Amino acid sequence: MNDPRRFAPATARNREPILEVLRRFVPAEASVLEIASGTGEHAVFLAPRLEVASWQPSDPDSDSRRSIDAWRAETKAERILPAIALDVSGPWPPLAIAPDVIVCANMIHISPWRACLGLLDGAAAVLGPGALLYLYGPYKRDGRHTAPSNEAFDASLRSRDPEWGVRDLEEVTRAAEERGLVLAEVVEMPANNLSVILRRAPLPTT
Repeated sequence: MNDPRRFAPATARNREPILEVLRRFVPAEASVLEIASGTGEHAVFLAPRLEVASWQPSDPDSDSRRSIDAWRAETKAERILPAIALDVSGPWPPLAIAPDVIVCANMIHISPWRACLGLLDGAAAVLGPGALLYLYGPYKRDGRHTAPSNEAFDASLRSRDPEWGVRDLEEVTRAAEERGLVLAEVVEMPANNLSVILRRAPLPTT
């Protein structure tokens, strides 16, 4: 019988640093929605260590969802829910549990810009005031790459798809602020990546 689990070598390298950042921001018993969960390895590593109430993985790709659910079964992770189909660039499906936190790692540079905007639109719609959107990946700062390796990675991405590419942090945070998601902190991570923490602003009073 074929094992549907997928393996991403980068996950083993970045999961500990991501965990350390999330421990500062994700309260115990939080409900987490993960966007673009990929293999599912982040979910099964992070969810039990953060002691969340629930972790909802999602991915638009059916093979990825099978991998996520296989990892979930293998690790007997009770707090991780079955993976759902969610493409952020289109309408979001109804969510069984309203998230306190949305986690999205390594997506917005491997997708068109409209996917980033769709993520921000959806997060603004489902997160309550003060709730958190966590982004992880490489970014340009002030329009410049932060390392030669990121510049080479950007060129490689754009050669595969002209709509892909390392995004400018200021452009992302500006689009977020237009949707009521305020930058709380930027944390420098290994391998020239960043953790970007955004919070849903309080609703305006009338």
